[in-house]
Amino acid sequence: MKILRWLVWVACVLAGWHSAVADEIAFKPFRIDSYRQILAESAHAPLLLAIWSVDCPSCLKDMKNLRALHEKHPELKIVMLAVDDGEALPEIRRIIGDERLAALENWVFADETPEKLRYEIDPAWFGELPRTYFFDAAHRRTGKSGALTMDEFEAELAKLKH
Repeated sequence: MKILRWLVWVACVLAGWHSAVADEIAFKPFRIDSYRQILAESAHAPLLLAIWSVDCPSCLKDMKNLRALHEKHPELKIVMLAVDDGEALPEIRRIIGDERLAALENWVFADETPEKLRYEIDPAWFGELPRTYFFDAAHRRTGKSGALTMDEFEAELAKLKH
């Protein structure tokens, strides 16, 4: 019985810790010119931009690989961009916390016209998710739609170094 009470206590402590961590995640509002800001802040360095949504099961699959990628390549700047509106912020916060991606730079769409924001990122992108952009140090980019395997992520990263 003592073990059961101890396990319940540990679960409660961990749940409270997780909630506290999730509440502390900082999200930047993604508006017109935010894309240029992200690129400017990463001048002369490789960058990965991962675009996702709470309603996208494939996006959630990518997150496990993104976390592994961050752990393996901590020098690589990875930017997460949720295309959901502000009403989804509690769910966005929960997912980022659950997937342990709070250490990454996190943005969320914050404009009434998401089409403009998508167009600013890539006029040829029609909104399919997940969408991942790989930028080399000169900020030449490659865009990929759909969930990527760890091998696909690693192959794209290898191209950035050449």
